[in-house]
Amino acid sequence: MTDPLFHQDDAATPLTPEEREGLIPSYITLRRELNEAEQANILEAEAWALARKPDILDEKSLKTLHKRMFGRVWRWAGEFRRTERSIGVAPHHIGVDLRNVLADCRYWIEHGTYPPDEIAARFHHRLVQIHPFPNGNGRHARLALIFC
Repeated sequence: MTDPLFHQDDAATPLTPEEREGLIPSYITLRRELNEAEQANILEAEAWALARKPDILDEKSLKTLHKRMFGRVWRWAGEFRRTERSIGVAPHHIGVDLRNVLADCRYWIEHGTYPPDEIAARFHHRLVQIHPFPNGNGRHARLALIFC
């Protein structure tokens, strides 16, 4: 029998048993409840970010945004993943690769290397490609894109 809460669809990044233990709300027993809790947390984070317009080309700001998006649901929110995934760079490369994409993006903006929409596409692609967090990377990258 599969676990109804952690049964993964094809679009979700599977969590390790340790990451699953990071679930904060004890009432969550179904995937639907998890999705609802995460969505409510994301909406709060979106309002917070729109009011503050964070410097998203800063590693700390990216981590803070992820924590704001998932911090009421997952204890590991805002922390880089420590395990291998079928997508993303090796965990020990996350920090360096992330700093590189942030520096590249700042350079592209400062020097007008690409049009703004192309900078946004490149930033989003590389952020998702790095896959820095245990889960929520696509949603995080889409929200971060607003501030790029």
